[in-house]
Amino acid sequence: MNNQQQNMQDSSQMPAQQSHGGHELFDAHEAISGLVGGMEQYLLYDQHVQDPELKTMLQQHKTFLNQLYNTLVETLKTGQEPTVPTQTYNMTQSNDVVYGMQPSQPKTPAQTVNELNDQCISSFMMGCLKSAASSFTMAALESTNPVMRRVFQDSIPNLIEMAYEVFLYQNKNQYYQVPQLKQQDMQNYMNSFAPLQGNMPH
Repeated sequence: MNNQQQNMQDSSQMPAQQSHGGHELFDAHEAISGLVGGMEQYLLYDQHVQDPELKTMLQQHKTFLNQLYNTLVETLKTGQEPTVPTQTYNMTQSNDVVYGMQPSQPKTPAQTVNELNDQCISSFMMGCLKSAASSFTMAALESTNPVMRRVFQDSIPNLIEMAYEVFLYQNKNQYYQVPQLKQQDMQNYMNSFAPLQGNMPH
């Protein structure tokens, strides 16, 4: 028992930069590496974007992700509050969603780089953001260092916001159509749960 206790350290007695658990470091490394991959893919996409609106969005994402990356790296290295805390991403798209399906040509994979269009690029951006949101969630759930956990945790809403912005852009351009259920089926689903009755616990 004594040997076990000697091998275990209370985080309050450790230098801040050593206060990370092993599993946390593996997940943090994977999440940050994934973010780097997404940022590098954005560099490739930039030159293929045709729509000025999508180009502006992509550049805003790049700027925001660059700062997020620096905040994560600093937190990982020091285990302390980062110099620049987690920022809030504010999207520029309106929240209007177009529902329903319009007939469209079946899609086939592009065979040359010249065939990559704004529909492809926005879809690639969405993939990067979804992947980052998932890996950040896993890293936050595994982080023992409270600052590292909070930076991952607070960054997830920003990644979701960026992905939602891309979705709204895709939706208004008919790249991402949203089917709906029949009215009666929708009502049945919406009414399939009822609130608890009686006194709620305090």
